[in-house]
Amino acid sequence: MTVPAEHERASWWRGKKVFLTGHTGFKGSWLSLWLTHWGAEVTGLSLTPPTQPSHFDEAGIAKRMKSLVGDIRDADVVKQAMMEAEPEIVLHLGAQALVRKSYINPTETYATNVMGTVHVLEAVRATPSVKAVVAVTSDKCYENSEWPWGYRENDPMGGHDPYSSSKGACELVIASWRKSFFTAPDAPQVASVRAGNVIGGGDWAEDRLIPDILRAFEQSQPVIVRNPSATRPWQHVLEPIGAYLRIAEHLYEEGSAWAEGWNFACDPDDIRSVGYIVDRMVELYGGDARWELEKDAQAHEAHSLALDCSKARQRLGWRPTWRLDRTLERIVDWSHRRRAGENVGSLSESEIDLFLADMAARNQ
Repeated sequence: MTVPAEHERASWWRGKKVFLTGHTGFKGSWLSLWLTHWGAEVTGLSLTPPTQPSHFDEAGIAKRMKSLVGDIRDADVVKQAMMEAEPEIVLHLGAQALVRKSYINPTETYATNVMGTVHVLEAVRATPSVKAVVAVTSDKCYENSEWPWGYRENDPMGGHDPYSSSKGACELVIASWRKSFFTAPDAPQVASVRAGNVIGGGDWAEDRLIPDILRAFEQSQPVIVRNPSATRPWQHVLEPIGAYLRIAEHLYEEGSAWAEGWNFACDPDDIRSVGYIVDRMVELYGGDARWELEKDAQAHEAHSLALDCSKARQRLGWRPTWRLDRTLERIVDWSHRRRAGENVGSLSESEIDLFLADMAARNQ
């Protein structure tokens, strides 16, 4: 069998049994919505939504899937939930995802990110129905040398801060389990995926740029920016999760050739500074939106970081659908419409449909 053509992907996913960790988080909620929009049978395991408000709650996603509350740090909980769900595809997004929080609680960060990944992979070993696993790590999994070119999938793993090094450790775990336990022809196929700084509507996390900007604007307060010259590979949340689904399709249909690490990031021209993002958001939002520089010293964060996505372009034919300015326009539009009282579930489904339409037009 072969992977579905672009216009056949929704039909391919219809009825597929999917197990998703971290489904109540920002990326997880959008992925859950996309999967259920395409008719997949989704079971999610996660802590309760990490923010109030949350995209998961406001979009009513729990009504569309089987939503389980549980901690991936508990191996028995993960194993029981997965075995009962009998999924064909596992998407592992559950994580502690904030750099500065990793300085405050490094033990929790490692327990969640590293041992949580071990528990998910061990549960996969105990669940015969699983054919494909996509484990999400981070662009920060690489040993960052602050060089100007992008990191490739075979560059060394590492990281300065506890969050980054925990994600590098996740990659080593995934590679070890792939080589040690998933080598048989009928074994589950496991890929790791690494994305850039993901942004979009429905993110209310603390200490994250876009949520901080929107909170300040909505309260008519200035945005406090700590490092305006830092650059990141910004991308809309729908970009990487669409790529994760594509990798899952290849793993399911074509097997071990796709069981590797994969980078998914923006076009090089969209690797922009924090200052650019804030200035553009001020323009788009209007009114009295403004920003100020934070004066206190901060814990270390990488100043420059980029991913090389040549492999995904060449082998998957993948490239981003929305450029950065389009992404920022969509975020502001989503935020304004949500504040105007639109149903968040319908609003978010229409955003997915718009993204898919733009993807189809791009591919023509």
